[in-house]
Amino acid sequence: MYAIIQTGGKQYKVSPGDVVDVETLDADASDVVLFDQVLAIGEGDDVSIGTPNVAGASVSGELVEQGRGKKIIAFKMKRRKGYKRKKGHRQNFSRVRIVEITKSGDSSPSAADEDPEPAAEE
Repeated sequence: MYAIIQTGGKQYKVSPGDVVDVETLDADASDVVLFDQVLAIGEGDDVSIGTPNVAGASVSGELVEQGRGKKIIAFKMKRRKGYKRKKGHRQNFSRVRIVEITKSGDSSPSAADEDPEPAAEE
């Protein structure tokens, strides 16, 4: 099962157990984060696409750590003019481990596996 979520203005394809780096979230390490902007959910050939979001779907994850990415150098130069500018940038990120993907109407993933009790005949 996979889902496409949107957070921080970007879209990510995630599955349970994946570890993804997303834009900085306002949470501490080992906190549970909930992504409710789910654009699509798929399992094999069965794909649900939202307009724009899938109703009732959510993705939960555990915040592993807050960090900073590699330094990126922005260098500008105009030849023969003596113009050079060098500027560095490090982007903040949050590393999230995806725990669970739930569709609409599912209270938990194990609830769908259980069969309801048969009706008693009178």
